[in-house]
Parts: sequence; C-alpha cells; structure tokens
Amino acid sequence: MRKYDYREKWKKLLTPEIISLLTSIHEYKGEQRLIAERYADVLTDLVDIARIQSTESSNKIEGIYTSDERLKKIVLDKTMPRNRNEQEIAGYRDVLNTIHENYDFIPIRATLLLQLHRDLYKFQGAGTGGVFKNVDNTIEEVDENGKAKIRFQPVSAWETPEAVDQLCAAYNQVLKEPDVDPLLIMPMFILDFLCIHPFRDGNGRMSRLLTLLLLYQGGYYVGKYISIEKLIERTKDSYYEDLQASSTGWHEELNDYAPFVKYLLGVVVASYREFFERTKLITSVKMSKPERIAEEIKNHIGTITKAQLVEQVPDVSQTTVQRTLTELTKQGKIIKLGAGRYIKYRWNWDQEDEQ
Repeated sequence: MRKYDYREKWKKLLTPEIISLLTSIHEYKGEQRLIAERYADVLTDLVDIARIQSTESSNKIEGIYTSDERLKKIVLDKTMPRNRNEQEIAGYRDVLNTIHENYDFIPIRATLLLQLHRDLYKFQGAGTGGVFKNVDNTIEEVDENGKAKIRFQPVSAWETPEAVDQLCAAYNQVLKEPDVDPLLIMPMFILDFLCIHPFRDGNGRMSRLLTLLLLYQGGYYVGKYISIEKLIERTKDSYYEDLQASSTGWHEELNDYAPFVKYLLGVVVASYREFFERTKLITSVKMSKPERIAEEIKNHIGTITKAQLVEQVPDVSQTTVQRTLTELTKQGKIIKLGAGRYIKYRWNWDQEDEQ
C-alpha cells in the first residue's frame, strides 16, 4: 500500500513558479480580509451568488443539471428537490452551507469525511452516502471513437478505509511542521483523495467541497465570494490534464504533484483577482448600478456581450443590464456590433476623445 507522508515531498514543490503563486495568494489574503471586514454588508450579495454558482458548477462538471430557476430556489432553500438531479444539488447545497458555517469545527478525519458524504446524499435512499466503496472502481475516459478506456485505477475497496485514515493522519501531521505552508499541502491532499477515490459516487464533488474546507481552515476565504467551482468548470480541460499528469506513477509513489498543485493554486489566484475586480465597483458606494455597468464595458479589452456583463456584475439584474445597454447606445457612449444573439458592445473611445 502507498505510504502517505508529506513531510519531505512538499519541499520538492518549491519551484520559482509555485513560490510566485504562493506569494501572490498570501498578499491577496490580507487585502481581501480588509475589504471583507469593511464592506461586509455590501458583499452579502456576492456570498449568495457564489453559493448558487458553486452548487451549479460543481454538479454540472458531473453532468447533474436543473433549470436556472429551479437551481436558485433549491440553493436558497425555497423548494424541495423533485428528482435525482435536484436531490444531489440540494445535498451539495447543504454540505456547502455546513462548510461555510462550521469550517473551524470540522477536523480532517475519515469519520467527518463520511458524514459530509452522507449529507451529500441525504435526500436519497439510506446507504447511498456516508459509506466507503464496497467494490473496486475505475476512472475511465471515452475516446473520439466512443470507446471507454481506463485512465486510472484507484485504491481497491478493501484498502480504502485504511488509506483514508493514513491520508488524514499525514495531512494533520505535516501541518505541525513549523516551516510548511498549508496552502501547498492542500492540493497535494486533494490529489491523493482523488487517487484513492474512496466513494462509489460523488468523489469529484467531495474533492471540491474539501478544497473549500481546507482553504477556509487556512484563512483563505475567497471561495465565499467567488465560486472556485465555477472557475474549475471553466477550465475543466486543464483540470483533467493536470490531474492525469500528477496521478501518473501514483501507486508506485513516483508521481509529480507539481502540475495539479500549480493548477489549483492558479485557480485560487484567479479567484482573488476576480474578487478584487468585482469589489472595486461594488464597494464604490457612490457608483450606481448603471454606472458600474458602463465602467465594466469601459475597462473591458475588446468587445463584450450581455451575458459576459451579467456575469461580471452578478448582483445586477438582467433587466437593468439590458436597459443600461440600450441607454448607453442611445447616448453614443457604447457601440453595438452584430445582431440577434451575436450582439456585442464596445466602448466608444472616439466620443470620449471628443469630450
């Protein structure tokens, strides 16, 4: 059985590229804390939006969907799930809420991982969640001809309970080391969790929930305001490529953690940058919503669509976005390009220069 011990392995990851990512995140952490404390009331909308986007994206990666309207009602706990997909979405919502509210009181132990997995499937039949796999599973991929092939063979079912115990023990042990950066250990833990693949179903979603949990426990709260799961969904091709690269030779303890570590740290950096971009406008209390929309278009390089704008100002309704686009076009401040669903907009810098 593979041995789980991070005490020396993390030192091999201190490359200039990874150190640069760690440094950026540490700097962002302090800036974000000040903004979050000063504008807690203003940022409430971002928290709700991130919860909706996180629940949607993490489930979409696994092919679990519902309508936008139903999704919002389920995440805000305003309706009961109607089918299996919605049951899984509601379960994710509840575990996400548990992590948001109780991250300091969730030790990294096998028993707690089982409880979180149980809650992930709480709306389904008994025994669906909260137990480790009882049969061996495989991670497969389908080629361009539709043929399935094994991409990775996880730990066998009979070895899984001990493997998870050792994984959790190794994580807790290395965090006692005075010089270790918890931010570096977090993606190593997540990679090993995915390689063990301890559950019959839900491993991917559990890994993303655990990513948030470990980040919060380390004081990195950006996932409360910006959906890390959504950023992973946007870059899922890179996610799977780097996961594959870092899992090669895993059973023989010859794998290289670096690709997956760089990927996940890059996602965290991107989350912080998006946080600062959004809060730059939201915390400008003198700026109205139409003014914020105009500022987004003005600061955007090239053209921008209505859908992109809605994503950039998620606390502003689509109606307000459309009304503002129409008004800005009439005023000549923006230029409308294309027609129908291919409409794009850009800032009219010629008019700006004339003023």
